[in-house]
Amino acid sequence: MNGTSPVVNDVMTRRVVALRAGAAFKDIVRTMREWHVSALPVLDDGGRVVGVVSEADLLPKEAYSEGGPGPYGQERGLAGVPKADAATAGDLMTTPVITVAPDTTLARAARIMARTGVKRLPVVDRAGFLKGIVSRSDLLKIFMRADTDIAEDVRREVVARLFGAHAEQVRVHVDDGVVTLTGRILRTALIPLAVHLARAVPGVVDVRCELLGPPCRPDIGTYRPDAQRPAPA
Repeated sequence: MNGTSPVVNDVMTRRVVALRAGAAFKDIVRTMREWHVSALPVLDDGGRVVGVVSEADLLPKEAYSEGGPGPYGQERGLAGVPKADAATAGDLMTTPVITVAPDTTLARAARIMARTGVKRLPVVDRAGFLKGIVSRSDLLKIFMRADTDIAEDVRREVVARLFGAHAEQVRVHVDDGVVTLTGRILRTALIPLAVHLARAVPGVVDVRCELLGPPCRPDIGTYRPDAQRPAPA
Protein backbone atom coordinates (compact mmCIF):
# COMPACT_ATOMS: atom_id res chain seq x y z
CA MET A 1 0.00 0.00 0.00
CA ASN A 2 3.08 2.23 0.11
CA GLY A 3 1.98 3.96 3.26
CA THR A 4 -1.25 5.32 1.80
CA SER A 5 -4.77 4.52 2.95
CA PRO A 6 -6.42 1.85 0.77
CA VAL A 7 -9.14 3.18 -1.50
CA VAL A 8 -12.18 1.76 -3.25
CA ASN A 9 -10.29 1.49 -6.53
CA ASP A 10 -7.99 -1.09 -4.89
CA VAL A 11 -10.75 -3.60 -4.14
CA MET A 12 -13.84 -2.81 -6.24
CA THR A 13 -15.36 -5.22 -8.76
CA ARG A 14 -14.75 -3.79 -12.22
CA ARG A 15 -16.92 -6.13 -14.27
CA VAL A 16 -20.43 -4.89 -13.54
CA VAL A 17 -23.80 -5.71 -15.06
CA ALA A 18 -26.18 -2.77 -15.18
CA LEU A 19 -29.74 -2.05 -16.28
CA ARG A 20 -31.37 0.56 -18.45
CA ALA A 21 -34.34 2.38 -16.98
CA GLY A 22 -36.69 0.54 -19.34
CA ALA A 23 -35.61 -2.97 -18.27
CA ALA A 24 -38.68 -5.13 -17.57
CA PHE A 25 -39.44 -6.69 -14.17
CA LYS A 26 -38.80 -10.28 -15.28
CA ASP A 27 -35.57 -9.29 -17.00
CA ILE A 28 -34.37 -7.73 -13.74
CA VAL A 29 -35.14 -10.90 -11.79
CA ARG A 30 -33.52 -13.05 -14.45
CA THR A 31 -30.37 -10.90 -14.46
CA MET A 32 -30.06 -11.03 -10.68
CA ARG A 33 -30.34 -14.82 -10.70
CA GLU A 34 -27.89 -15.21 -13.58
CA TRP A 35 -25.25 -12.94 -12.00
CA HIS A 36 -25.92 -14.01 -8.40
CA VAL A 37 -26.37 -10.42 -7.21
CA SER A 38 -29.02 -8.81 -5.05
CA ALA A 39 -28.85 -5.31 -6.55
CA LEU A 40 -28.13 -3.71 -9.91
CA PRO A 41 -27.27 -0.12 -10.89
CA VAL A 42 -29.57 1.61 -13.34
CA LEU A 43 -28.13 3.82 -16.10
CA ASP A 44 -29.73 6.60 -18.11
CA ASP A 45 -29.41 6.82 -21.89
CA GLY A 46 -26.07 8.58 -21.49
CA GLY A 47 -24.61 5.81 -19.36
CA ARG A 48 -24.71 7.66 -16.03
CA VAL A 49 -25.87 5.98 -12.84
CA VAL A 50 -29.32 7.24 -11.85
CA GLY A 51 -30.50 4.60 -9.38
CA VAL A 52 -30.22 1.08 -7.98
CA VAL A 53 -32.72 -1.77 -8.10
CA SER A 54 -32.40 -4.27 -5.25
CA GLU A 55 -34.31 -7.35 -4.20
CA ALA A 56 -36.03 -5.14 -1.62
CA ASP A 57 -37.46 -3.05 -4.48
CA LEU A 58 -38.90 -6.19 -6.10
CA LEU A 59 -40.53 -7.72 -3.05
CA PRO A 60 -43.59 -5.41 -2.97
CA LYS A 61 -44.75 -7.20 -6.13
CA GLU A 62 -44.89 -10.44 -4.15
CA ALA A 63 -46.62 -8.67 -1.27
CA TYR A 64 -49.25 -7.46 -3.76
CA SER A 65 -49.88 -10.94 -5.13
CA GLU A 66 -50.58 -12.33 -1.67
CA GLY A 67 -52.51 -9.31 -0.40
CA GLY A 68 -55.75 -9.95 -2.24
CA PRO A 69 -58.90 -7.93 -1.86
CA GLY A 70 -60.27 -7.27 1.58
CA PRO A 71 -63.89 -7.91 2.66
CA TYR A 72 -65.03 -4.64 1.08
CA GLY A 73 -62.96 -4.83 -2.06
CA GLN A 74 -60.00 -2.85 -0.70
CA GLU A 75 -56.53 -4.12 -1.42
CA ARG A 76 -54.92 -5.37 1.79
CA GLY A 77 -51.32 -4.95 2.82
CA LEU A 78 -50.45 -2.31 0.21
CA ALA A 79 -50.00 0.72 2.43
CA GLY A 80 -46.44 1.96 2.09
CA VAL A 81 -45.62 -0.20 -0.96
CA PRO A 82 -46.07 2.19 -3.93
CA LYS A 83 -43.72 0.05 -6.04
CA ALA A 84 -46.18 -2.86 -6.10
CA ASP A 85 -47.46 -1.83 -9.53
CA ALA A 86 -44.05 -0.89 -10.96
CA ALA A 87 -42.91 -2.91 -13.96
CA THR A 88 -39.61 -1.35 -15.09
CA ALA A 89 -36.24 -0.58 -13.55
CA GLY A 90 -36.93 3.15 -13.80
CA ASP A 91 -40.07 2.80 -11.70
CA LEU A 92 -38.60 0.32 -9.24
CA MET A 93 -35.20 1.86 -8.61
CA THR A 94 -34.16 3.67 -5.47
CA THR A 95 -33.08 7.21 -6.22
CA PRO A 96 -31.17 9.41 -5.63
CA VAL A 97 -28.50 6.77 -5.62
CA ILE A 98 -25.69 6.67 -3.08
CA THR A 99 -22.34 6.38 -4.84
CA VAL A 100 -18.64 6.68 -4.09
CA ALA A 101 -15.64 7.78 -6.12
CA PRO A 102 -12.73 5.43 -6.92
CA ASP A 103 -10.44 7.38 -4.58
CA THR A 104 -12.80 7.09 -1.59
CA THR A 105 -11.01 5.41 1.31
CA LEU A 106 -12.26 2.01 2.41
CA ALA A 107 -12.88 3.41 5.88
CA ARG A 108 -15.20 6.08 4.49
CA ALA A 109 -16.98 3.58 2.23
CA ALA A 110 -17.53 1.31 5.24
CA ARG A 111 -18.98 4.21 7.23
CA ILE A 112 -21.37 5.06 4.37
CA MET A 113 -22.56 1.46 4.19
CA ALA A 114 -23.04 1.27 7.95
CA ARG A 115 -24.94 4.56 8.06
CA THR A 116 -27.22 3.84 5.11
CA GLY A 117 -27.63 0.10 5.52
CA VAL A 118 -26.73 -0.67 1.89
CA LYS A 119 -24.65 -3.71 1.01
CA ARG A 120 -22.92 -2.33 -2.07
CA LEU A 121 -22.16 1.02 -3.65
CA PRO A 122 -21.79 1.96 -7.31
CA VAL A 123 -18.41 3.52 -8.01
CA VAL A 124 -18.61 6.47 -10.39
CA ASP A 125 -16.23 9.02 -11.83
CA ARG A 126 -16.77 12.78 -11.60
CA ALA A 127 -19.12 12.72 -14.58
CA GLY A 128 -21.30 10.03 -13.01
CA PHE A 129 -20.22 7.17 -15.28
CA LEU A 130 -20.08 3.71 -13.73
CA LYS A 131 -16.56 2.45 -12.99
CA GLY A 132 -17.33 -0.50 -10.75
CA ILE A 133 -19.14 -1.79 -7.68
CA VAL A 134 -17.80 -2.07 -4.13
CA SER A 135 -19.50 -4.45 -1.72
CA ARG A 136 -19.13 -5.31 1.93
CA SER A 137 -17.11 -8.38 1.00
CA ASP A 138 -14.81 -6.22 -1.13
CA LEU A 139 -14.06 -4.03 1.89
CA LEU A 140 -12.99 -7.12 3.82
CA LYS A 141 -10.40 -8.06 1.19
CA ILE A 142 -7.91 -5.77 2.90
CA PHE A 143 -7.72 -8.20 5.80
CA MET A 144 -6.34 -10.86 3.47
CA ARG A 145 -2.99 -9.06 3.24
CA ALA A 146 0.04 -11.18 4.04
CA ASP A 147 1.49 -10.81 7.53
CA THR A 148 4.91 -10.06 6.03
CA ASP A 149 3.49 -7.11 4.07
CA ILE A 150 1.72 -5.76 7.14
CA ALA A 151 4.88 -6.06 9.24
CA GLU A 152 6.90 -4.20 6.61
CA ASP A 153 4.37 -1.36 6.57
CA VAL A 154 4.38 -1.10 10.37
CA ARG A 155 8.20 -0.97 10.45
CA ARG A 156 8.42 1.64 7.69
CA GLU A 157 5.37 3.81 8.37
CA VAL A 158 5.20 3.63 12.16
CA VAL A 159 8.38 2.47 13.84
CA ALA A 160 10.89 4.19 11.57
CA ARG A 161 8.99 7.47 11.57
CA LEU A 162 8.31 7.60 15.29
CA PHE A 163 11.55 6.28 16.73
CA GLY A 164 14.07 7.29 14.08
CA ALA A 165 17.62 6.26 15.00
CA HIS A 166 16.29 4.01 17.78
CA ALA A 167 13.88 2.14 15.52
CA GLU A 168 16.07 -0.97 15.57
CA GLN A 169 15.22 -1.40 19.24
CA VAL A 170 11.56 -2.02 18.39
CA ARG A 171 10.59 -5.45 17.12
CA VAL A 172 7.46 -6.03 15.02
CA HIS A 173 5.75 -9.41 14.80
CA VAL A 174 2.51 -10.06 12.91
CA ASP A 175 0.40 -13.20 13.21
CA ASP A 176 -2.94 -13.43 11.38
CA GLY A 177 -3.08 -9.65 11.19
CA VAL A 178 -2.39 -9.14 14.91
CA VAL A 179 0.63 -6.86 15.41
CA THR A 180 2.86 -7.25 18.46
CA LEU A 181 5.34 -4.50 19.30
CA THR A 182 8.16 -5.33 21.69
CA GLY A 183 11.40 -3.68 22.79
CA ARG A 184 12.55 -0.67 24.79
CA ILE A 185 12.20 2.95 23.79
CA LEU A 186 13.43 6.19 25.27
CA ARG A 187 10.19 8.17 25.00
CA THR A 188 7.33 6.21 26.55
CA ALA A 189 4.96 9.05 25.67
CA LEU A 190 5.09 7.81 22.06
CA ILE A 191 3.65 4.39 22.92
CA PRO A 192 -0.06 5.35 22.56
CA LEU A 193 0.68 7.02 19.23
CA ALA A 194 2.57 3.96 17.99
CA VAL A 195 -0.40 1.75 18.82
CA HIS A 196 -2.83 4.16 17.13
CA LEU A 197 -0.77 4.37 13.94
CA ALA A 198 -0.13 0.63 13.79
CA ARG A 199 -3.84 -0.06 14.12
CA ALA A 200 -4.47 2.18 11.10
CA VAL A 201 -2.15 0.16 8.83
CA PRO A 202 -4.25 -1.64 6.16
CA GLY A 203 -4.98 -5.23 7.13
CA VAL A 204 -4.23 -4.90 10.85
CA VAL A 205 -6.76 -6.76 13.00
CA ASP A 206 -5.41 -5.77 16.41
CA VAL A 207 -2.29 -4.39 18.11
CA ARG A 208 -0.63 -5.81 21.19
CA CYS A 209 1.88 -3.45 22.71
CA GLU A 210 4.67 -4.75 24.92
CA LEU A 211 6.97 -1.75 24.55
CA LEU A 212 8.91 -0.73 27.64
CA GLY A 213 10.69 2.43 28.66
CA PRO A 214 14.46 2.70 29.23
CA PRO A 215 15.86 0.37 31.89
CA CYS A 216 16.59 1.75 35.34
CA ARG A 217 20.29 2.33 36.04
CA PRO A 218 21.30 0.70 39.30
CA ASP A 219 24.34 3.01 39.59
CA ILE A 220 22.12 6.08 39.94
CA GLY A 221 20.38 6.67 43.26
CA THR A 222 19.22 9.42 45.58
CA TYR A 223 22.03 11.42 47.16
CA ARG A 224 21.54 12.22 50.79
CA PRO A 225 24.21 14.58 52.23
CA ASP A 226 23.50 13.50 55.80
CA ALA A 227 24.29 9.93 54.86
CA GLN A 228 27.96 10.94 54.47
CA ARG A 229 28.25 12.36 57.96
CA PRO A 230 29.86 10.16 60.61
CA ALA A 231 27.55 8.92 63.30
CA PRO A 232 27.86 10.85 66.60
CA ALA A 233 30.08 9.19 69.26
